Amino acid sequence: MKLKKRVLIRYSEAFKQEVVSEIESGRMNGHQAGKRYGVSSQIISYWLRRMGKLDALPKFIRVEKPDERDRVKDLERQVRELKNALADTQVRYLIAESQLEIVCEQQGLDAEEVKKKLQAKPSSKQ
Repeated sequence: MKLKKRVLIRYSEAFKQEVVSEIESGRMNGHQAGKRYGVSSQIISYWLRRMGKLDALPKFIRVEKPDERDRVKDLERQVRELKNALADTQVRYLIAESQLEIVCEQQGLDAEEVKKKLQAKPSSKQ
């Protein structure tokens, strides 16, 4: 199996500064510059953070009401509680399964057959 050679592209500081200055001047945005110069927009965003004035980067402002913030905290708390409850249930299941295997071994029964019978749906006559 042939391994593909990885190509590393190194851009000069002058090239990076030119791209950043074109974006900051408003002649083009990061996506357009990426297409024009053949550079990914992620790399250009990195250059803007490192070399630019940060004005050209998009800014995100989240506006929320106090009850929305409380709701998010409440949902995060519920998720934590549910994860803990799930972990407890999984531990209990493993303990019960181990106990069943021990009892089956003591009684000389096949644990897998007992599990299949327990998982089978009961008929309407039972």
